[in-house]
Amino acid sequence: MPSSSPAPEVSLHRQLRLRDLVLTQVLCVVGSSWVGIAAGLGRAQALTWIAAMVLFYLPMAVSVIYLNREMPLEGGLYIWARTAFGDLGGFMTAWNLWFYGIAVTATILYAIPTELAYLIGPSAAWLPENRLAAFVITAVITLAVSVAAYRGLELGKWIHNIGGISILIVYCTLIVLPFWAMARHQPIHYEPLPIQLPQLNMVSLALFGQMLFGALCGLEYIAILAGESKDAARSIGQSVVFASPIICAMFIAGTSSVLAFSRGHIDFIAPIPQTLRYALGNSGLANLIAMAAILLVQFRLIAASSFIFTGVTRLPMAAGWDHLIPEWFTRLHPRYRTPVNSVVFTCVLVLFLLFLANVGVHAQEAFQVLSNAAITHYEIAYLSMFAIPLIGAKALRARLPRWIRWTSIAGLCATLFSFLISAYPFVDVVDPRAYAAKILGTTLISNIIGYTFYRIRNRQTPHVK
Repeated sequence: MPSSSPAPEVSLHRQLRLRDLVLTQVLCVVGSSWVGIAAGLGRAQALTWIAAMVLFYLPMAVSVIYLNREMPLEGGLYIWARTAFGDLGGFMTAWNLWFYGIAVTATILYAIPTELAYLIGPSAAWLPENRLAAFVITAVITLAVSVAAYRGLELGKWIHNIGGISILIVYCTLIVLPFWAMARHQPIHYEPLPIQLPQLNMVSLALFGQMLFGALCGLEYIAILAGESKDAARSIGQSVVFASPIICAMFIAGTSSVLAFSRGHIDFIAPIPQTLRYALGNSGLANLIAMAAILLVQFRLIAASSFIFTGVTRLPMAAGWDHLIPEWFTRLHPRYRTPVNSVVFTCVLVLFLLFLANVGVHAQEAFQVLSNAAITHYEIAYLSMFAIPLIGAKALRARLPRWIRWTSIAGLCATLFSFLISAYPFVDVVDPRAYAAKILGTTLISNIIGYTFYRIRNRQTPHVK
């Protein structure tokens, strides 16, 4: 079994306390678009959320708590998979996590010019269509995110904390809106906890698949920074316990508010700004409140991209310690103790993807496929996590509670369902078969490239055990 205790980890600065971890869990898991997707199920949203939380979120939380307790090391899921399945299993898990992080970071940043136009109003409608302006905005934010990662979590944790507080404020505002509207006698129909079974059709299953994994995943991502967390074996598990009821309540209550103001049309991309505008209007003090809340949503996006970017830069460092990739990625800044080469490499790659997304229609279509395929890479990494208590190294399985196998089976089945249904579009596309082929094909080709790189690297460089 490979070593799971890389000595260079002791040189990292441990900046993250329990408070930081809880706020970061909320930042990472609670997105702004998922309440719109769930609202597409109508009154069936609450039961669907509860089912998703029982079938996926609970098994995920259990796995993260117990696996991190056994291996509270920088690299998180990569370390867990390498200990359970060896170098190849660890590398391919890290590859899929890395691909997901790069693509999602670029996707979040790419959407910001459109979000800014929504915030400013009709006078800024030109902004997303102006390729130069859009690229300059996203490039500046990418460089700022890179500087934060370069400086380390001494600075980055405050960005992430403010982002977590921002999304908490936004959701509190969203949840209070129906009561505010009813006090002003607005004609809305509000049910805090509607109870209705969903219709059994492909659209409902596709929406459920999105909610099952896409909305609820992310608790394990903070474990990538275990080497930079104080008392990681205990504090990361505690952050899961403290953040989970908050996260679940935000999703269910937030979706109920979106439904109350939907007016028969739900914006799947920006449901919270849409709901705020419907409820508060476009003038007076209410308009200022809506603008402030929308601005907080934008800051959450930037903070989330900063956090995901930070995790992406740590994965090559941890893999480099194990000699699975060039040692160049492990170089630490003498003062900040951050992987400077990995930060620069990630920054250049994200800027390249953003450039491709702005050079033409065909590149933009390719970028959209890349962003959609990102979630399938994340699902593959999760399949690895849930497989650890089932088929991982015997010595590791013996240290885990036997009952965790049952939660892992539930999580594995839920993730596999989400992976398969992700190829079915819940919005209109020109050719559903071509859409599915592009998503699954991109995932397959990416993993073939990763596997080929590992084999070539393995032949050329003997590993130090």
